[in-house]
Amino acid sequence: MSQQLLTHTLKLPSQPSEPVSVIAAPGLSDSDFRTAIGSSLFEQWLKNIQSDQGLLADGSLSLKQVLIQGVDMFGKRIGFLKFKADVIDKETGQKLPSQPSEPVSVIAAPGLSDSDFRNAIGSSLFEQWLKNIQSDQGLLADGSLFLKQVLIQGVDMFGKRIGFLKFKADVIDKETGQKVPGIVFARGPAVAVLILLESEGTTYTVLTEQVRVPVGRPVLELPAGMMDDNVGDVAGTAIREVEEETGIQLHLDDMVDLTSFLDPSTGCKVIPSPGGCDEELSLLLYRGSVSADVIKQLQGKETGLREHGELIKVQVVPYDTLWRMTPDAKVLMSVAIYEMAKRDGLLPVTN
Repeated sequence: MSQQLLTHTLKLPSQPSEPVSVIAAPGLSDSDFRTAIGSSLFEQWLKNIQSDQGLLADGSLSLKQVLIQGVDMFGKRIGFLKFKADVIDKETGQKLPSQPSEPVSVIAAPGLSDSDFRNAIGSSLFEQWLKNIQSDQGLLADGSLFLKQVLIQGVDMFGKRIGFLKFKADVIDKETGQKVPGIVFARGPAVAVLILLESEGTTYTVLTEQVRVPVGRPVLELPAGMMDDNVGDVAGTAIREVEEETGIQLHLDDMVDLTSFLDPSTGCKVIPSPGGCDEELSLLLYRGSVSADVIKQLQGKETGLREHGELIKVQVVPYDTLWRMTPDAKVLMSVAIYEMAKRDGLLPVTN
């Protein structure tokens, strides 16, 4: 007998004629589902998406469905909540990815299909995490911790490859027998580019305004993209992403890897959210000179692969005010490293 699907219907003031279906993923308990939809995390996300700056503000997008995928409790409250929101572009109809004597059990959460489970444990995301935890600087290096079990909780496919992977790792402190917090959202490495264009005595930065469903509103940020399978050409990926998101064609010889200036112990990457996510960023720099006409042409330009749900608008901001104009961590980290590298004379001289 199949399990009855858990559902809930929301009516949002921002789209009164379009009710939103909230459903539970297979295997999610009734109590977890009800706790999730009543949680402050979910309520705040709904508030963000309907705010004056939220994704639904101008009426071009609609929220159709929310799939509650996973809940992690911290005592009596929800610590982490994972869900997938179907936000639809009304115009196109598109949706907006070490211890040899102690064997490790890797198990599938209830409701996870056999194919998703096998894809997860064979993925580059999971393999890279295992490599990291066993490295010379990894958690298992000094023998004080050991990995007991991994629970694979969720998989999001980007075409034929895994884009996002969520799992819970039981890492145990041998001295106390206590678990170390081990909820992991794996998405792998990515790259972003700080583009500085000098025009008539003013330096400008090229940003993209993108629809960001997790925070419920558009965000001004650096052009960026995910790397494929933990390998590949960082600069090449950056050049491709910049062209897709802004239309600007950069040249490999003009790129500077800002994160290469970091101490080798960092891995020459920045990690935005190590408490829950494995993402490592390479931050690159491009400097050039353009006419005032180019700046005008870039401002407000609509780009991205709209048929893939990419809703992107280019924004050009004076560099002097950049640090105050966006909450994007990629921007703020890039500015910090760029300014320190410039101060210490590490940047190559531009032509």
